[in-house]
Amino acid sequence: MNRLLLALALVGAAAPAARAADQALYEITKSDLKVAVGGTATTSLTIRVKGGWHVNGEAPISVALTPAAGLSVKKAKLTRADLAASTADSARFDIPVSATQPGRKTINAEAHFVICQEQACKPVKETLALAVDVTPAGAAKKTAKAR
Repeated sequence: MNRLLLALALVGAAAPAARAADQALYEITKSDLKVAVGGTATTSLTIRVKGGWHVNGEAPISVALTPAAGLSVKKAKLTRADLAASTADSARFDIPVSATQPGRKTINAEAHFVICQEQACKPVKETLALAVDVTPAGAAKKTAKAR
């Protein structure tokens, strides 16, 4: 029983280290988004690989989006066909977001992609949050007039 507990503890402790090692192979960047109520603006999510790895051009790549109340996206799941740009080193999704309620909001995202090097490929699943600052509908117009 003690060996089982020790093995489970070691596996649990290794998981964060393995995750950190995987993240050294790629990075996901996202742009901050500011949109007015009633408007639509676009944010980007970019996957970039590092250290001799590349984005697998044949494997599925997707981002599932779950917007907070008051936000909407055109598509809840983006796939390879929705990529705005793609190279061996990166893949970028542009995400149009519409807002109906003011406030600081979040779009939860789950990305799935495969990175490869000459000897091996590695499937990746990454969860992240896209921050969206929704301003009242008249705020942008008032700012423009004040200038």
